[in-house]
Amino acid sequence: MSTGNDSILDAYLFETNGLLEQLDSIVLAAEQQDTFSDDDINSIFRIMHTIKGSSAMMEYNSLMTIAHRAEDLFAIIREKSIAIVPESLRPNLFDLLFQTIDFFRQEIDHIENGQSLTDDIDTLLQKINSFITQIQGGGDEAQPDASSAAPSASGAFPYVLQIFFDEGCGMENLRAFMLVTSIKDICAEEEFSYYPADVEHDASTAAQIIESGFRLSFAKASDRDNAIHVVTDMGFVRTYQVIDESPETKAEAQPAQEPAPQPEVAVQSAPPAQPEPQPKPVKAASPAPAPATPSASKAENTVHHKESLISVNLSKLDTLAAVVGEIVITESMVTASPDLKGLRLDSFTKSARQLRKLTDELQDVSMSLRMVSVSATFQKMHRIVRDMCKKLGKQARLTLIGEDTEVDKTIVDSIGDPIMHIVRNSMDHGIEETAQERIDAGKDPVGQIILSARHTGSEVIIEVQDDGQGVNYDAVLNKAIRQGLAVPGVDYSHRDILNFLLAPGFSTNTEVTEFSGRGVGMDVVKKNVEDVGGTVSITSEPGQGMTTTLKIPLTMAIMDGMEVSVGNSVFTIPIHNIRQSFKIQPSDLIQDASGGELFRRMGQFYPVVRMRDLYQIPEGRENVEDGILIWLESGEHSYCLFVDELLGEQQVVVKPLPSYLNSFNIKSRGIAGCTILGDGNISIILDVGNLYTPIQ
Repeated sequence: MSTGNDSILDAYLFETNGLLEQLDSIVLAAEQQDTFSDDDINSIFRIMHTIKGSSAMMEYNSLMTIAHRAEDLFAIIREKSIAIVPESLRPNLFDLLFQTIDFFRQEIDHIENGQSLTDDIDTLLQKINSFITQIQGGGDEAQPDASSAAPSASGAFPYVLQIFFDEGCGMENLRAFMLVTSIKDICAEEEFSYYPADVEHDASTAAQIIESGFRLSFAKASDRDNAIHVVTDMGFVRTYQVIDESPETKAEAQPAQEPAPQPEVAVQSAPPAQPEPQPKPVKAASPAPAPATPSASKAENTVHHKESLISVNLSKLDTLAAVVGEIVITESMVTASPDLKGLRLDSFTKSARQLRKLTDELQDVSMSLRMVSVSATFQKMHRIVRDMCKKLGKQARLTLIGEDTEVDKTIVDSIGDPIMHIVRNSMDHGIEETAQERIDAGKDPVGQIILSARHTGSEVIIEVQDDGQGVNYDAVLNKAIRQGLAVPGVDYSHRDILNFLLAPGFSTNTEVTEFSGRGVGMDVVKKNVEDVGGTVSITSEPGQGMTTTLKIPLTMAIMDGMEVSVGNSVFTIPIHNIRQSFKIQPSDLIQDASGGELFRRMGQFYPVVRMRDLYQIPEGRENVEDGILIWLESGEHSYCLFVDELLGEQQVVVKPLPSYLNSFNIKSRGIAGCTILGDGNISIILDVGNLYTPIQ
């Protein structure tokens, strides 16, 4: 039972998060145009309607109430057009919608974290109600609900369906609301009514529905016939009755003063005519598919399009990738089996080549399933820039480049926070305080932030570039000295000073604000990016701006690596970290004052790390002319690694190390994971960035 409930909750969260992203982009684009198009209004109305219905089904009353009122607001705008909102009030409308989106997201976060929902929604609700009053000129706010307030007044709805739900199904009022929501998709709201009326909010109506059933009344017989198809598709409907009320009967049944009790008379007259055998003839006598044929064919088309795109739980893709990885390893073990050495097996070799081709294709397909574009993450930054412009009083625009670039889903989820921190840093620290300062500096009064992504082999490079005031190197160095991160009197390079910005607890702000000053931000960027195997680098030109570059692997599951040996041990070095390899002589190395070895290349000196000494492998080669020197680079680190020999390039499946090894802090010793080779042996995957740390 819990599994079913969890799947319903997952579907609700997935759908609602998607709708909120869509809503955010619609409102942001509309704010740029200072108006809503008809399509925008209809889309927002549908989004609010969907959130209202699904939240009511999940019994999230705060979400349902706010969505209902927002739906009412856009029902008015949809009916009267955007012209009903004066231009002077449109900024208020945009702000109100963004507050509503933020409320929804806050509540969704509470649900995802297992926290209770917010009960105090009066402030936001009052803002929406007040705005409705303003655009209606102080008129009746409840106008959109008029049809449901008087379900069958004036005898306008003579074609009735009396519906009875399964006994003990529970939440009858919400099930009735779901039914009404489905009916609205095929019938205009003003063309039908229902009783009890307030099934959304009044839980006491459930008892009334259990006793007397739920009544739907239609103005047209064709609408009722179409509704029958909807009713029969509902899994909780036990039976229904078709009732045709003549105008005379309606007139007699309708009270003189209050229209609302009238349906009560009709409902009470229905149960006597509700014997159990009745449903069969009703269902047999409902040959109304003819009027519904066009909508049915349209529905078929819709279903077809939906089936072309499905959502899959990420854990299933993880399992698929793991199985494919095992297939790749097993295939390598079979084709590289020592039992086959020296044998001439032409047919086997041909089949093995075909198997390798198919496993490569299978591997590519399984990885492509996990690849998603960074578009959704990038689009969220528009909202960050918009909100900070308003709160900081700055002018800036965000430009997105390469938002269709694809990376692994888990990596996309991990880089959202780092990119947000960098964009906020550019807005808060980079863009000048006033437009006049930018004009005086010969710049466009509107600041520019460029967020770009591009592929380079097995990596994706994400850059956040602003044209602000850049980094004040002296101010950063002085702050680093005060915090004990730097030593007075030492000549630090610009790169060293910029690296202080990535230190935990470092901030150039003198006071804490909503956006900065606590020293939490860029260090989080560095940690999160390194957790997914990436690197962070910063460049800045005073007065011209700053660029933060993230280099991130496309996927953490499979990588291209260079196999190297040291003694009897085999290690894997990520290909994207290798710049060059050399055969050298002892005369090519020089020693520094501390006894360390340096290798000169392209006018620069690079420290040399001997794997034999670093990991204490006595079988490793000691003479440099007997081994290979590999020039490596990771972020700001660049050095040379001495190994015995290169075994060749290979695409490997990355396997995490057992969790208990984390207590030994082996990651800081340059070990990122392991992989299984074709002969069944294990190869340690080196973390080039952390490998440099122990030798410093």
